[in-house]
Amino acid sequence: MPFNPIACLVAALSTFLVGFIWYNPKVFGTIWMNETGMTEEKAQKGNMIKIFGLTLLFSLMISFMVVPSMVIHQIGAFQLVGGDETNASLIEFMKDKGDAFRSFKHGALHGFFAGLMFVLPVTAINGLFEHKSWKYILVTAGYWIVSLTIMGAIICGWK
Repeated sequence: MPFNPIACLVAALSTFLVGFIWYNPKVFGTIWMNETGMTEEKAQKGNMIKIFGLTLLFSLMISFMVVPSMVIHQIGAFQLVGGDETNASLIEFMKDKGDAFRSFKHGALHGFFAGLMFVLPVTAINGLFEHKSWKYILVTAGYWIVSLTIMGAIICGWK
């Protein structure tokens, strides 16, 4: 298997750590609350089990399905042979290139660009149609850029 499922789990959980820091009132939490109209009272009325449970589910979906294909180039070789790990060409390729570009730094680079080139535009498009401010767009996209950078580093570097 070209990626580590435990790394994917840890990467998914890392989004919580990033969120706790990013949305802290001393970082970007107050700006986010002002830009969304969120208050402490509204926040406390939310179903936290549902919110955090679904956040974990969606983060797992990202870490298992999206991020590995962006940061681990060897996955493409597995796909080309239909996942047949006994394929002679794949075995030779993996002997030669199995660890190529498998570093935390390389994964972070790809995670960063995924956030910058995919999440930022999607967030900005939605934000523009929802009449959100650029502060909101940048805080929200920034969270995902940092999260995907960390997720990419973990998934690519932790073999």
